[in-house]
Amino acid sequence: MAAVMTVTDAEFDQKVLKSETPVVVDFWAPWCGPCRRLAPVLEEVAAEMGDRLQVYKLNTDENPQSPGRYGVMSIPTLIVFRNGQEVDRIVGALPKEMLREKLEAAIS
Repeated sequence: MAAVMTVTDAEFDQKVLKSETPVVVDFWAPWCGPCRRLAPVLEEVAAEMGDRLQVYKLNTDENPQSPGRYGVMSIPTLIVFRNGQEVDRIVGALPKEMLREKLEAAIS
């Protein structure tokens, strides 16, 4: 299964809110150190859990609309969506096991 994909403001409703499976959106920016540290961890978790959820990255510099809509104040912020609704929010870079536990809880 594809690991982490990219989403833009223009595609957000279609790819994220209308998704049949739970979706995690990583709000990040290229200049953000913690975002860069989180990226490989998120790739691993996405590969392991890819059959049960989709993972997208949204560059907040290029796509300011969606972070504004969801009140994203700091990055990295991961928002978990199910059936178009926000069900969980993780702010900051977590170690892999903690991230995985939180995502498991959010989608089960």
